[in-house]
Amino acid sequence: MNLLERYFQLSKYQVTPKSEMVAGLSTFLTMAYIILVNPAILSQAHMNPGATFVATCLVTALACFLTGVLSNYPIAVAPAMALNAYFSFVVVQGLGYTWQTALGAVFISGFLFFLIAITPMRRWLIDAIPETMNMAIAAGLGLFIAMLGLHSGGLIQTSKHTLLSLGNLHSLTTLLFFLGFCLIAALDYLRVRGAIVIGIMTMTIIGILTDHAQFAGIVAMPPSLSPTFLQLNFHGLFTHTGFSVVFAFFLVSLFDSTGTFVGILYQAGLFRSSKQDGKRLSKGLLATSVASMTGGILGTSSLSPYCESAAGVRAGGRTGLTSVVVSALFIICLFFSPLAKTIPPYATASALLFVGCLMIKSFTHFNWENMTETIPSVITAIMIPLTFSIAVGIGLGFISYVLIKLLTGKIKEVHPMLGVWALIFIFYFMETAHVV
Repeated sequence: MNLLERYFQLSKYQVTPKSEMVAGLSTFLTMAYIILVNPAILSQAHMNPGATFVATCLVTALACFLTGVLSNYPIAVAPAMALNAYFSFVVVQGLGYTWQTALGAVFISGFLFFLIAITPMRRWLIDAIPETMNMAIAAGLGLFIAMLGLHSGGLIQTSKHTLLSLGNLHSLTTLLFFLGFCLIAALDYLRVRGAIVIGIMTMTIIGILTDHAQFAGIVAMPPSLSPTFLQLNFHGLFTHTGFSVVFAFFLVSLFDSTGTFVGILYQAGLFRSSKQDGKRLSKGLLATSVASMTGGILGTSSLSPYCESAAGVRAGGRTGLTSVVVSALFIICLFFSPLAKTIPPYATASALLFVGCLMIKSFTHFNWENMTETIPSVITAIMIPLTFSIAVGIGLGFISYVLIKLLTGKIKEVHPMLGVWALIFIFYFMETAHVV
C-alpha cells in the first residue's frame, strides 16, 4: 500500500487500489478487441499472425505500464486502429513496401515523436494546427477505416464503372458482418462493457457453427515472436514516397495522441493546462513514443492512446494504477493466441466499421459558421479515404487552409508554422508529380 501510495498518490485523488483495479478492468474490456483485430489487419500485410499477436500484447502492456508510471494518468495505449489499417492496406498493399520496411517507418516516426515529446517543439507544432483541422484528421481516419471495414466485410466492392458498388448481399459472411456491426452498436448504446469483443465473438461462434470459421482453440502457450522481432529495415524510406509514409505515421501519432490525452483528461478533471499538467502530458507522450519505437522492433504498427480509456475514467479511474492494471491484463492475454486465430475477417470488419463511425463524430465539432475554417477541414477529411493517404489528405487541407485565408484577407489568423507546413507540402506535391 505504501508503494502504491508513493507512486500513484491514491489518497490525493481519493481512490483505492480496488476502485483503480475495477477501472482498469473496465478499460481493458472495452479495448481488448485490439488483440483480435490488430493481428487480423496486419496479416493483410503478410505478417505472421501469431507473432503480431504476441507483439500486440507485449507492446500494449509496455505502453500502458510506462504511461501509468511516468505520467500517473489512467490512459491506456495500444496500436492505433487507423494506423494499422494504413500500414497494411496503403503502405504494403498500395505502395508496395515490404512489411519489414513499414516497420522501419514505424520506428523512425516513433523516434521523431520521441524527439518532439522531450523538446518544446511539441507545443509549437500543436499550436500551429487549427482545432477544426485536428477534428478533420480524426474524421478522415474514421471515414478511412469505415470504408476498409465495409470492403473487408463484403458490403461494398470495387467497380471499374462506378469505383465502388454494393457487394454480394446473398453471402452469409456479408450478412454476418452487418449483423455483427449492428450488435456492437446496440450493445455500446446499452453501455455493455466489452461490446466490441462480444460482437466479434458472437459472429465468430455463428461462423464456426455454419462452417464459415475454423475453431483453433482458446488457451495455449504464446507463439514465437521471432518471425517479426527485429525484422525492420529502412529500404526505400529515404525517398519522396518514403518520406510521406513516415510523415503520415508521425503526424497522426502526434496529434491523435495529444488530442486523446487532453480530451479524456479534461473531461475527468485531470487536465487544466497548468505547467504541471503540461509536464505530465509530455511524460505520457514520451511513453507513447517509446512504445511506438518498440512496436517497430517487436512487429506491430504505431501506438496511440485509446478513447476507450474513458470507460475506466467513468468507472472511477484517476491514477496511473488504472493503466498498470490494463498492462497486467494484456500480459495474461498472451496465453489466448488460438482465440485470435479463430476470428474470421468479417467479424473484425464489424469492429472496424464501428470504430470508424465513432471517429466520424468529429464532424460535429466543425465551425460551420466560418467556412474559411470548415472547408479546408472537409477537404482533409474526405481526401484521406479517397486518396488512401493520410499525408495527402493533411497536406491538401493545410494548403487550402492557407490559400483560403489569404484570399479572404484573414492571413493573420494563420500560424506561421502552418504556413511553413503548407509550403513543404506544395514542394512535396510538385516533386511527387514530377516523379510520376
